Amino acid sequence: MAVRKNIVITGASSGLGEGMARRFAAMGRDLALCARRRERLDALAAELTERHPGIRVVVRELDVNDHDRVFTVFEEFRSELGTLDRVVVNAGLGKGQPVGTGHFTANRQTVETNLVAGLAQCEAAVSVFREQNAGHLVVISSFSAVRGMPRNLTAYAASEAGLATLADGIRTDLLSTPVAVTTVLPGYIESEMTRRASGRTPLLASAEAGARALVAAIEKEPARAYVPWWPWTPLSVLVRMLPAGLLRRIG
Repeated sequence: MAVRKNIVITGASSGLGEGMARRFAAMGRDLALCARRRERLDALAAELTERHPGIRVVVRELDVNDHDRVFTVFEEFRSELGTLDRVVVNAGLGKGQPVGTGHFTANRQTVETNLVAGLAQCEAAVSVFREQNAGHLVVISSFSAVRGMPRNLTAYAASEAGLATLADGIRTDLLSTPVAVTTVLPGYIESEMTRRASGRTPLLASAEAGARALVAAIEKEPARAYVPWWPWTPLSVLVRMLPAGLLRRIG
């Protein structure tokens, strides 16, 4: 399997995106990082190039809900690096509230950021890959995509399920091409989002362990991966089988 040298990561200023950037940098990969918080990207780029002098790190400020700019930024990254070998669609939002409780705006923002902006990123990436006749699309969804979830997770889970289904469809469409597509469904990994949404839980992997597991899974380029494998792969089977009443009590 060819090494994916030039890697784009969206939502790279914190959390899973930042963790993956650190791991890929340590592996000698060149990085194109984008997120809304430019100052954090600049600090991360400076740190990574100091620690790993042989790599290139280019950054762009990007709000993925600015769909036209998504396409512009990806083309700028390709121009600077020459090729885009892997794009990690990672930017996301997790501030949903129970449906029908007066929080439509928060739920809409969650769905628009995770699904509609996710589609924009996939469109931009795959258009480049089709032209290159090569590339690896990585879509970071969520374990919550395995089924409909109650309370604060309802809109979030729906958006992540839509994103995972989108990636599955793209994979099927590209089966006869050299373009690979991987759907990653992380469980609880320490990040800004999980600190807000879930607090501390025995199932919460540290940010470092989570990033290590994410990159290890991505490097294998499977069609689908639950990360970390344990306990989220067996739990995916269990959660699908749980009666709704029990899911509601523990969700």
